[in-house]
Amino acid sequence: MYDCRLARTASSRSIPRCRMKHLSASKKRFDTVWANFGHSTPWLLSSTIDLLALCPRGQRGIRNSTSKLERNETMGPLISVAWLQENLTRPDLIILEAGLPSAVSAGAVPPPEDEGIPGSIYVDLNKYFADEDQVLPHMLATPYKFSEDAQALGVNQDHTIVVFDKFGIYASPRLRLAFKAMGHDKVAVLNGGLPAWRASGPTSSPSKSGSRRPPGNFVANFRPKVFCDAESVREAMQSADHAIVDARSSGRFKGTAPEPRAGLRGGHIPGAVNMPFDSVLDQGVMRSADELQTIFDIHSLVSKRLIFSCGSGVTACVPALAAEVIGVTDIQVYDGSWSEWGARHDLPVTTD
Repeated sequence: MYDCRLARTASSRSIPRCRMKHLSASKKRFDTVWANFGHSTPWLLSSTIDLLALCPRGQRGIRNSTSKLERNETMGPLISVAWLQENLTRPDLIILEAGLPSAVSAGAVPPPEDEGIPGSIYVDLNKYFADEDQVLPHMLATPYKFSEDAQALGVNQDHTIVVFDKFGIYASPRLRLAFKAMGHDKVAVLNGGLPAWRASGPTSSPSKSGSRRPPGNFVANFRPKVFCDAESVREAMQSADHAIVDARSSGRFKGTAPEPRAGLRGGHIPGAVNMPFDSVLDQGVMRSADELQTIFDIHSLVSKRLIFSCGSGVTACVPALAAEVIGVTDIQVYDGSWSEWGARHDLPVTTD
């Protein structure tokens, strides 16, 4: 709120004469209408009028020009292509492509840089935000390395982050959840990813993606309960309040299909339920909330504390994202997933 004491110090001589007559008349009208409210009221209104006179008309509604930014400060887990098109030029927006050749899409390769979303930055998830000291694939990086990687990509603390991938929804939920684990909440997945963007038609923005940015200032604020380890899963197996959701295919879950990584047993964690990650999608787009609710209700999962698992902690984040869409918030992702559980002979496996 403006301080009228400061406004009153403004000299009326600084106001153009062509407006002084209008202001004088305005004061008289206000004084007459508000006289019954006390002798101090004319002084207050006079100060307000002086302030408006000093403020250019185009700036009086300045809050309206930022309202779109303020409305989107708290983001949901998904944003639409229409939202991204409308907000593409926001100065606080950064777009990251979650780059990961898909184990379920043979021969898939990242598209050329000039075929992505305008201004987007390609992020190789085999290199960025992964703990390179771990033998397991795609393990979450330490907060220090995560901060380094984010800064190298030009990510700032106040950025609104949109993540997408070329398969529709595949690796992007993993990148989003990684940022959530490091304390950043203004991050969302583009529903439908690059295919949905291309289907929407061309935009007026430059088509070049991967533009270089100055180093960012992002600093991780680690939240240890977003991802969990094998011991947490073992404890959850004994709890009626928990449910373990396996996002691998039905064949891998039952042990009838081979694992794509050598040395892993077939089957699943005892007591786990099978929800293949693509079952919550419709051609790479997240299903409606009603459809997702039905899927989760079939397995009686909505009232449970959920732990999601998959092959290497990537596609587990897809049904975890679906859970968020329908308002389930007590969720974790088992970071080691089957790459760890299937290799450790001290951990139980079943095909039932």
